[in-house]
Amino acid sequence: MLSTLKTFLFKLLFLAVLSTAALWLDAPASRAHELQPTIADLSLSPDDQITLDFRINIEAFLSGVDLDLVDNTDDDAASDAYTRLRDLPADALSELVPQLITLWNASPLAEADVPLSFSIAQLEIPEDVDIELSRISLLTLTAPLPEGARAVTLHWPAGSGALVLRQQGVEEPYTGYLAGGDSSPSIAFAGGGAQTLTQAFLGYIPVGFDHILPKGLDHILFVLGLFFLSTKLRPLVWQVSAFTLAHTVTLALGALGLVTINASVVEPLIAASIVFVAVENIFTSGLNPWRPVIIFGFGLLHGLGFASVLGEFGLPEGQFIPALIGFNIGVELGQLTVIALAFACVGWFAKRPWYRARIAVPASCVIAAVGAYWFVERVFL
Repeated sequence: MLSTLKTFLFKLLFLAVLSTAALWLDAPASRAHELQPTIADLSLSPDDQITLDFRINIEAFLSGVDLDLVDNTDDDAASDAYTRLRDLPADALSELVPQLITLWNASPLAEADVPLSFSIAQLEIPEDVDIELSRISLLTLTAPLPEGARAVTLHWPAGSGALVLRQQGVEEPYTGYLAGGDSSPSIAFAGGGAQTLTQAFLGYIPVGFDHILPKGLDHILFVLGLFFLSTKLRPLVWQVSAFTLAHTVTLALGALGLVTINASVVEPLIAASIVFVAVENIFTSGLNPWRPVIIFGFGLLHGLGFASVLGEFGLPEGQFIPALIGFNIGVELGQLTVIALAFACVGWFAKRPWYRARIAVPASCVIAAVGAYWFVERVFL
């Protein structure tokens, strides 16, 4: 009887994966464009003009992709518009950028006693970037300052995703993280606005949390894979502890630059780890002795994924440790939230005799199918 059940479940999983692959083959080739945070360097010129030097994905802003909710353009309803813009040559795209600046000025983007009006001083849009990758442009904006202005406040528009704002050319410069819809504190042009250790710690907690919820779907599915093995506290604690310890190690090593592995290697392996935990859930209902060890190994991979995200943001000089700890706590809070939500949705049925057959196994089949699709996508697309 047990053998027959395992065969049936294996066939079910195989059909789920096969169906996913069929949908992938039948669909037009998609382009995966991983989004990166925008980086802006703030400086003051001798002629009393404020300058913002951006490293920015212009196509994402012009297409209307909601950067607050997604980290890949394929996950947004505006993905087709993004792809059309991504196909444009640099000259054609540059003609559209003034539209974006007009919208920013209307918000306004920044205030120094009065709203500032920015204009484009320089724009460099690279031409030789693989069409399958995001294109990062260099955009310089300048605005005249009113007489006597001593500080500026930046208002980052909602839907614009993460912004790393760095003050240049002063002592104790301000460095901060803004989410879409956030405003910076008042930043003195003379400097002295460097974050305290506590501010850096607190500021990077939402960065880590945001990487899990809502943007870290691959990490969410992995955590759910841990949850669906068993809702009993002991197996869950063992698994989450092994995962947490492992990704904390590689997160720190990766952020310090001591360990680096190409994302093209890490991301498919993360997808494979999702498949593994989900498939094992189907064929076993308890915690095997080797599972925490294997999860520890997978946690090392996920930690490298977290480190790559943290590397994109950068860590403020002088506040490396508190920022790193804050980011890691944010990740843990995100993972615990995922588990809490899963328990709130289905944990109440865990003691029912049909829970495993009707909830845990089907959910694991879906998780495995999605992980298998991602593995194929990340290796072959």
